[in-house]
Amino acid sequence: MVQFSKGIACAAICACLSACHQPAENSQNNTTMEIKQEKATVSVAIDTITRVGEGPIWDYKYHRMLWIDTQGSLFIYTPQDGKNREIKLGKQIGTVVPYKENEVVVALEDGIYKMNLESEQLTLLGDPEGREAGNRYNDGKCDAAGRLWVGTMDKDCTPLKANFFKVENDMKSEKVLSNVTISNGVAWSPDGKKMYYQDTPTKKVSAFDFDEEKGTISNRQEVITLPDSLGTPDGNTIDEEGMLWIANWGAACVTRWNPQTGEMLQKIDVPALNVSALAFGGENLDELYITTCSLWMPEGEEKNYPEAGKTFVVKPGVKGIKCQYWAKGE
Repeated sequence: MVQFSKGIACAAICACLSACHQPAENSQNNTTMEIKQEKATVSVAIDTITRVGEGPIWDYKYHRMLWIDTQGSLFIYTPQDGKNREIKLGKQIGTVVPYKENEVVVALEDGIYKMNLESEQLTLLGDPEGREAGNRYNDGKCDAAGRLWVGTMDKDCTPLKANFFKVENDMKSEKVLSNVTISNGVAWSPDGKKMYYQDTPTKKVSAFDFDEEKGTISNRQEVITLPDSLGTPDGNTIDEEGMLWIANWGAACVTRWNPQTGEMLQKIDVPALNVSALAFGGENLDELYITTCSLWMPEGEEKNYPEAGKTFVVKPGVKGIKCQYWAKGE
């Protein structure tokens, strides 16, 4: 059982402002890792300062990026005209996944909803967790069959209280992991045979064998462990070479890893301490969008990160893969 102390950063998506969020301290046990600094510089893509920017996903069919502020906003960013539409939800939101041109699926604090982007009307699809659990929905993504894999977290970040679910298109659901603290970072290998997942405070990335036809995961392995100098793993994404990119909460960077060897391949600095999520986008999927958080910096650090909360972009020298749609977009 992993033990959690008040000094460990809870994670970007923790909605409790009273929770203690501090960067991890360096550990002598982790100083031997060789950090390869790639010459890639980020720039501001979206000037909006969010409280907790999260969940970017490139909706390639409609040439836009969907993303969120977990504190209650859904955004639709279109690079061709630079517009960033905000839809205020009045509830916390954990993730958004694309569905159709005028519809998306969102995991709000109290359930899974379909949203009409024209009318902004929400239609409840279901609540696999159940409100009696006292948790809220957090990060999630769809697999190639159009199922939603989504996790939860306690609003006060209570350890080992949350779960991770598979949600079918008919809203039949199954709890696939329990005793989770902060469910984050769902991604699949390019061939669809591996699923990667993070329970943020553990500092580890898990890999599962994935059966797309059956929609099952098995053979869990811990494939990446972050050293203390690289904070905790929040969001993740995969590139076309099968390498995993991680948003390093509390460490002002994103990193690229080989999940087969556990080796870190690349590190790109970001001018925000709490880096929350990332996604490949653009017409060629060669731009890496990075969301950040303006909250929960240690006292005095705010002046060092005046752009915290903005969304950044960088061309890291590798392309991503196309996203998957709820119900295959059908």
